[in-house]
Amino acid sequence: MRIVLLPGDGIGPEVVEQAVAVLRETAARSSRKIDFDEHAFGGAALDAEGVPFPPATREACLAADAVLLGAVGLPKYDKNPPALKPETGLLGLRKALEAFANLRPAVVHKPLVSASTLKAEVVEGTDILIIRELTGGIYFGTPRGFETDEQGRESAVNTMRYRVDEIERVTRVAFDCAMGRRKSVVSVDKANVLETSQLWRKTVEQVARDYPEVNLDHMYVDNCSMQLIAQPRRFDVVLTENLFGDILSDEAAMLTGSIGMLPSASIGNRVGIFEPVHGTAPDIAGKDIANPLATIASAAMLLRHAFGWEEEAQRVELAIASVLEAGFRTADIFRGDGKLVGTRAMGEAVLSAMRPGS
Repeated sequence: MRIVLLPGDGIGPEVVEQAVAVLRETAARSSRKIDFDEHAFGGAALDAEGVPFPPATREACLAADAVLLGAVGLPKYDKNPPALKPETGLLGLRKALEAFANLRPAVVHKPLVSASTLKAEVVEGTDILIIRELTGGIYFGTPRGFETDEQGRESAVNTMRYRVDEIERVTRVAFDCAMGRRKSVVSVDKANVLETSQLWRKTVEQVARDYPEVNLDHMYVDNCSMQLIAQPRRFDVVLTENLFGDILSDEAAMLTGSIGMLPSASIGNRVGIFEPVHGTAPDIAGKDIANPLATIASAAMLLRHAFGWEEEAQRVELAIASVLEAGFRTADIFRGDGKLVGTRAMGEAVLSAMRPGS
């Protein structure tokens, strides 16, 4: 199997390095073969080649079995024109690979209950899967851009647009996932205001008829943002569109104690993208501080969703749970107890937990 590595910017290369070590260990233990092919992407590609998503990187990703991504974006690129922003490369990657469904689990590990800013009795036992539509909505809709009227007044426009087939396909991913979980879907929209949300709700209800075992509820996005904090255990699978999913999944990160714990998988066509939810954190880049567990957990999702290696994926996830139970903590989840370790040491702890006799 062939994985294209896009380490990206900031802490991206550091956390990807630890995930690759875990993947190599997985392959060695199971007598399987994984080939890695690293390419420039995001700010690193801007510096090296002048564009965030070079043609050679695009072709390599299209030919791969999976893409493992670190993170993209740094403050020094913030004033670049849109076409030369690292994030534009990320949108282009998702579109090129037709990765229309973003799976973001938010699981509160029992040893990290105290790391959350919420009360233990509120967050303990939380296990949510947020499924965000990833290639439609306001991030891709047209027309978009800046305008100046006859009086010289500047304005900007973005368009939220969805087709029925775009909503149907991500809805089926959500319901298929729910069938393997607790058989509950909450679809999040703003149907009391937005026509796109009205179409979203109508389409979700039509697809739901094919899944009579799954309970479907609808929730407005503002209410959902409150209920995620007030009653997180009530949620199983949360389905929503691109903009709402971007915001709600980051909010869910706070339930777990740190965004450094959240992996993601962007799937849909043949090649999926697997990446941590967190950003580049340039303030701690190169300091051996970053939490690699989200990227290692993303590698586990890669094994499951891209390769179909369920047993190997579970081994990685059990190793993560084991090191947390043993008290290993990076700075973002350290609350004065346990063993404070850096990026490399946390990765090595996971490797050790995967080996026989651990």
